[in-house]
Amino acid sequence: MSEIRYDSLNDTHVLIAQERLHRPDFSPNKEENSSGKGCPFCEGNEAMTPKEIFAIRPPETFANQKGWQTRVVPNLYKALAIEAPHQLHKGSFEYWDGFGAHEVIIDTPLHHTSMSQWSHEEMVAWFKTLRQRVEDLRRDHRITFISLFKNEGFDAGATMAHCHTQLIALPFIPKKQREMNRICHEYFEKHHKALMESILQDEEFHRIRMIESFGEFSAFCPYASGFAFEVMISSKKCIGQIDTLSDESILQLSTLLISVIQKMHSQLGEFAFNLSVSTPPLGEDIGDCESQRLMIRILPRIYRFGGFEVSSEIMINPVEPELAAKLLRGEKHG
Repeated sequence: MSEIRYDSLNDTHVLIAQERLHRPDFSPNKEENSSGKGCPFCEGNEAMTPKEIFAIRPPETFANQKGWQTRVVPNLYKALAIEAPHQLHKGSFEYWDGFGAHEVIIDTPLHHTSMSQWSHEEMVAWFKTLRQRVEDLRRDHRITFISLFKNEGFDAGATMAHCHTQLIALPFIPKKQREMNRICHEYFEKHHKALMESILQDEEFHRIRMIESFGEFSAFCPYASGFAFEVMISSKKCIGQIDTLSDESILQLSTLLISVIQKMHSQLGEFAFNLSVSTPPLGEDIGDCESQRLMIRILPRIYRFGGFEVSSEIMINPVEPELAAKLLRGEKHG
């Protein structure tokens, strides 16, 4: 059984999960990855995965069989388990039993290895699947935080070539999220508007880091980008949780994200990246949409970081975000 151990020196948590040791190794061989031979995430190989939790599929099809658009299954090498006791053990060595959820969202039945290959329909189905999973897990009041993330490419930590997303649900709020929640709440109390709303207003005024906007959403390279060509997507409107997105908002967000990914691909070629979809804490008294905004963050892994970044948690970015945004807009450098 896994454990969630508390690091009292750094005020953070660490997951000790032995099952993760047995994950398959991702091969960077392009020919092998593109074929999809024997891939458990491809349509027709449903028996190679755990039984599905959720799927978008026509009503005439059956669970764990062909015909799906997206499919959600428990992670075979899960870090946490919903069946584990929900119990905090206090003392000098504080830990939680390995309670939580660890799910895999199989983004598409096709053996796509990059989001840049997705159609608009596939992107819409992906967002609707994320919305449903957060909405469903919100009903379990033992869960207080959900992490939604994608690792695309060997250098981003992917262990399977087929496009997929992961969901990890926790019984506590991670330190980084607690800090962000505090900062956003304090800013709202002082200025009576969300911090992201102010950031987007300033970015739209100056324009130098803006990439593009569609509907109520905007994409830009953050002023203090920690990664080269880092991109953030958010909205000035009061959207705090992915499970509050309307179908129209999903259509707009899908259009913008596809455009941004394709722009990044045209500049960087085939690149590895981590993508996260923010989900503010699930409690009713925190993470309200007035002070928080839904955010999508794309972190290209085109440069390696070393000891300074790890020891100081200060990133070194060799590409100015102003230049990155200019190139992503399709403007020539110089």
